Amino acid sequence: MAAARGWPRRLAAAAGALPGGGGPGRAPGPAPDTAAPATAALYVHWPYCRKRCSYCNFNTYVVPAVDEAAVRACLVREAQTLLRLSQVHSVTSVFFGGGTPSLASPGTVAAVLEAVAGAAHLPAGAEVTLEANPSSTSASVLDGFRAAGVNRLSIGVQSLDDAELRMLGREHTVAEARKAVEAARGLFPGRTSIDLLFGLPGQSRDAWAQRLEATLRLCDDHISLYQLTLERGTALAAQVRAGALPAPPQDLLADMYHTARSVLGAAGFRHYEVSNFARKGALSTHNLSYWRAEQYIGVGPGAHGRFVLRAEGGCSREARVQTPEPVAWMREVQSQGHGTRSRAVLSPLEQLEELLTLGLRTDEGITQERWGHFSPQLSLQAVFGGPGEARALQQEGWLVLDGGGLRCTWAGLAVLDSLLPALLWQLQRVLGTARHPPREAPAEERAGGGARGL
Repeated sequence: MAAARGWPRRLAAAAGALPGGGGPGRAPGPAPDTAAPATAALYVHWPYCRKRCSYCNFNTYVVPAVDEAAVRACLVREAQTLLRLSQVHSVTSVFFGGGTPSLASPGTVAAVLEAVAGAAHLPAGAEVTLEANPSSTSASVLDGFRAAGVNRLSIGVQSLDDAELRMLGREHTVAEARKAVEAARGLFPGRTSIDLLFGLPGQSRDAWAQRLEATLRLCDDHISLYQLTLERGTALAAQVRAGALPAPPQDLLADMYHTARSVLGAAGFRHYEVSNFARKGALSTHNLSYWRAEQYIGVGPGAHGRFVLRAEGGCSREARVQTPEPVAWMREVQSQGHGTRSRAVLSPLEQLEELLTLGLRTDEGITQERWGHFSPQLSLQAVFGGPGEARALQQEGWLVLDGGGLRCTWAGLAVLDSLLPALLWQLQRVLGTARHPPREAPAEERAGGGARGL
């Protein structure tokens, strides 16, 4: 689920909670991105679905027919244009997200990958992930995607209960989900991930425990768990707001998250990111690029990117968003080679805020080396080692700062959203840009925050 379509919105919510967030400030300038080899991950957005799920507010469209040839040509052209503008010499990974990219033909995936390999180096064996719905993943279709160059699948199972799937508006049944995962594991052994939702209206603690046990009997070596967010404007949120469905209480959500961490940990899974678990080293290379604040290029309607425009003489990273509506996006790509709707140079402070917000989502946290790339003149110790919020969080057992870097403890990772305002405030204060103190998160909120905001 998490790809270049979603992170910037969450970042804005975290940093925007602080009035001083995002300003130009007096932050020490980051090491220019042009000093390092030009590499980037690539996200490709396929915006179409057969139907809209009841909880979905992603940039997706349900249309009577898709002119796939036209969409393919535009994806190819935009990928070529943005790779040229970025002067990226090597693409580290490719992720086809959506929407439902498994509705595209393998020929479209192959054409995009050929364009990427023609415009930059795409190493043999580079991770190429395709998001897929169980309802559009027969063994023959998956074999076609494998032949096109896909070597990793992310399957949107979401639930292993038929009643829950109907409530979520999913097309598939549990039987179809099982069949799809089994087929995927046969074709992509060790490289099949499944998405699962928890905190559904009416879902009990016992029901969730049963879903986890069923998941362990089915899954491969990677699982993404997301707390259901009731987004404004979705059918499911309207049902809950009208009282037709119950909203799960916060303490239950925290218990569900804790149960998942414990059950998956006992099964050999490493909880390597707030929402992601892997065993046998099957971490998502592509998503690690986001969490490590590396460059990424977003191609397709509504895709986001973070990269330097070296071809235009740029030396600072830009935040870019492509035009969300597919028809308008295609017109722009056809006329100018890309459909970029907005672009903004990120200030040194904004880059450090993104590094902090994303890096702390992982169990490795923010290494000293990675921080030094963005802040060569002011170390992690200088920013977070002195008296202040970070030291208090360390003393409370939520955070660790040592020679390895800055990271959450096992307990802190579960309540990251409640820790970030204080850390962002301290960052801004040390860099001389903060204006107002953050709201202090009560101790009980930090203790019971669960997986809020995923």
